[in-house]
Amino acid sequence: MAELVWRPYIVADAEKLVQVGVHPVLARIFAARGITDTAQLHGDVSALLHWQTLKNIHLAANWLADAVQQQISVLVVADYDADGATACALAVRGFRLFGLTVDYWVPNRFVHGYGLSEDVVREVVQRQPRPELIVTVDNGMSSRKGVRLAQALGIRVLVTDHHLPGDEVPDTVIVNPNQQDCPFEDKSLAGVGVMFYVLLATRAVLRERGCLPEVINLSGLLDLVALGTIADVVRLGHNNRILVEQGLRRMRAGRACAGVRALFAVSGRDIARATSGDLGFMIGPRLNAAGRLDDMSTGIACLLLDDDKEAVLCAEQLHQLNVDRREIEQSMQQQVCLPEPDKLGYSLVLFDPAWHAGVIGILASRLKERHHRPTLCFARGDKGEIKGSGRSIAGLHLRDALDWVSKREPGLIVKFGGHAMAAGLSIAEHDFAVFAAVFEQAARSMLSAEDLQAQLLVDARLAADEITDELAQAIARQVWGQGFPVPVFQGVFQVKSQQLLKDRHLKLQLGMAGQGWDAILFQCTDRLPEEICALYQLDWNVFQGRGRVQLRLLAWRQHDDCCF
Repeated sequence: MAELVWRPYIVADAEKLVQVGVHPVLARIFAARGITDTAQLHGDVSALLHWQTLKNIHLAANWLADAVQQQISVLVVADYDADGATACALAVRGFRLFGLTVDYWVPNRFVHGYGLSEDVVREVVQRQPRPELIVTVDNGMSSRKGVRLAQALGIRVLVTDHHLPGDEVPDTVIVNPNQQDCPFEDKSLAGVGVMFYVLLATRAVLRERGCLPEVINLSGLLDLVALGTIADVVRLGHNNRILVEQGLRRMRAGRACAGVRALFAVSGRDIARATSGDLGFMIGPRLNAAGRLDDMSTGIACLLLDDDKEAVLCAEQLHQLNVDRREIEQSMQQQVCLPEPDKLGYSLVLFDPAWHAGVIGILASRLKERHHRPTLCFARGDKGEIKGSGRSIAGLHLRDALDWVSKREPGLIVKFGGHAMAAGLSIAEHDFAVFAAVFEQAARSMLSAEDLQAQLLVDARLAADEITDELAQAIARQVWGQGFPVPVFQGVFQVKSQQLLKDRHLKLQLGMAGQGWDAILFQCTDRLPEEICALYQLDWNVFQGRGRVQLRLLAWRQHDDCCF
């Protein structure tokens, strides 16, 4: 386990926010995250960046408007994760609102691999009706051969994606804020966010042409945008926070699609109090389970259903797949064998021929969190290749590290792609040892010893009278996630009582200055001393209709060792 360093956020001036009525503790939290004006907190759709600054979006919107007017058949080709599933459902629902004849197809990760490959094109051209336009969602930036084959067969391809481009990109119309020379300010849109902007642009073009028979309200699809954005763990700048907040408002108001409502129900969560945490830790994993273990078509179908009973049946299938995924993941974790902590390198690169290819990304994430090292886990693929999925830490841009490897050892990596924090790749199985060694060189060139220390940034030390229902509820209403993390507080507490919960967690009663609170410490069975210094988050826990503050402990130390 990597050493955890407690450090405070840099103190920022929050007085301007306090003066306009922001809760004093929240004002400090926002200021520490770079919020200097309440305009940066506004969640209204009118504050969204305009679609017009996305490169090629006018061309894309005109292609789609032509498809509407000419009534040609459109096929959406999706990725097999939650972002791809929500982007696909969003595209299908949006295109149908415009009057398009549209269907969807999603590759099976175990059969087709990633993206619009040549094999995928050969398969989809057999469909009836034969697609005349293919729209990729959350993929396509590395699909040069697939795009070329589709074009040779007389099919146009519109690529919508958010992944970082490689040295070469498909020769077609691409909408991606991360492509070269795109002036769109927010580079952190998820794939579902890119598709939402494409729908906005297409609606505008159709209006200009006088082709919309009625008012089309695309905000009704923002529940899908919120789910995909949080599930893909993209950075939550102001623009993404607006998209998520608007989607959460729809969910809480009972206006989410039947599939999202059903996923909340099978997860045991109350959609009337939906939070970004629910989307990231409860709903997203159940949707992702379909792509990891089976076929993401099940997940997309759930999001496209309008009948509540059918949606619940589909969501129950996804729930069971997630249960199966957990069991597989736990078994894989037990198989991991690592050297002693002081003998670890700067990276973890692991391969086991028995590992499940759909779960290696989750395994890499767990190991990265535990050991605070960039981590790549590999499972056996086809034709002598192994497939890897990686997760990284601050300081090492994972896709850039893989590019570093590919340039120093040409041919070592068959293919790769991804983001700063997550990436995928394929290599020959016999090259595993060489790859592990070269990737370790990359990690050592990009990271310092200090980077290998896990840090937990602390917002404030709260006094007893500051731990209030008002603050807990205010925190629960906000959108938190990657780049805009949930607030963490510090305090010294007396441990009044403690008992094991489900043989895995500690249920606690903590006290401070004559006041007391329920608390939970997950994945801990050790008995705590009578007094501790703890890092914690404030939860608003509702049980049988009654709400109360609960402290979620993240870490603790002996009281006399309590310092940042």
